[in-house]
Amino acid sequence: MSPVRILLILLLCLITLCATAACTMDSAAPPSSTAGESAIVTRVIDGDTIDVRIGEIGYRVRYIGINTPERDEACYQEAADANAAFVSGQTVTLVKDTSETDQFGRLLRYVYVGNTFVNASLIRDGWAENAEYPPDTAHASEFRTLEADAVAANRGCHPSGIFNDGSTTR
Repeated sequence: MSPVRILLILLLCLITLCATAACTMDSAAPPSSTAGESAIVTRVIDGDTIDVRIGEIGYRVRYIGINTPERDEACYQEAADANAAFVSGQTVTLVKDTSETDQFGRLLRYVYVGNTFVNASLIRDGWAENAEYPPDTAHASEFRTLEADAVAANRGCHPSGIFNDGSTTR
C-alpha cells in the first residue's frame, strides 16, 4: 500500500473519530432560531440551579427538564459538583422554552456552555433525571432517551436509587 493511500485512510479515520467524538461529547448547540441570553455564572446552588449575572442584574436559574438530588438526599454533592464542573465561572447561554419563571421566581432555562447542552449532559452522565414540568417540555423526548441510557449503564447517581420514584412528571 502506498504511503499516500495510508495517509488518506488515516485522515478518513481521524475525521470519522472527530465527528463521532463531537456527537458523543456535546449535545446540540443552542438552536440558532431560538434567541438565548448570555450570562455569567456567579454561583452554583446545586445540581439543577445556578445564580447568574445578565448585565448588572443577578438572577437565579432553574434548569428546565431535569431534577437532581436535594441537599439532604443521596448523591446531592456529586450532582452539584458535576454541574459546577460544567458551569462554574463560565459564560453560559440561557434558552427559554415556554415559561419565563417558576413559582419561586427563578428563571426557567436550558443552559449551554459553548456547544455543550448542560441539561442534557447532566442526564446523560447520570447526575440528573428527566423531569417533565409542562408546558416546558421541548426536549422531553431527548431527555427520556438520555436517562434510559444512563440507567442502563448505571452512571452517576443511578446506582444510589435516588431517582427510582417511577415518575417523570413533576
